[in-house]
Amino acid sequence: MDFFNNVWNVIGIFFWSFVFIAYLMALFSIIGDLFRDHQLNGWFKAIWVIFLIFVPFLTALVYLIARGRGMAERSQAAQKQAETAANDYIRTVAGTTPTDEIHKAKALLDSGAISQAEFDALKAKALAGTITAV
Repeated sequence: MDFFNNVWNVIGIFFWSFVFIAYLMALFSIIGDLFRDHQLNGWFKAIWVIFLIFVPFLTALVYLIARGRGMAERSQAAQKQAETAANDYIRTVAGTTPTDEIHKAKALLDSGAISQAEFDALKAKALAGTITAV
């Protein structure tokens, strides 16, 4: 009987550890979203943080229900901005622009190494920004 008590204690520790870590992740997401939201007044941000400190579980639940859609939109916008910045950085480090890609493809077309259809495909990819070198 003592063995089963120990097993259930271990399962309980794992369960409450999971709940605590999930709560911390939600809390950090909410705090990050609060400071990412430029439309929310500073006083309202302070009120949300105070409520998160004193009534944490209820406030987190209310925040996710009331502002969940905006939270997802801000997260997507931040991810899109980070992706654009990374792509721009990669293009600058690679040292080629879509114009360079088209010139290289045109030189290959003029030399007879590629056909007109291949040139058109490379030109479309260069304009779409999906290739870095020919």
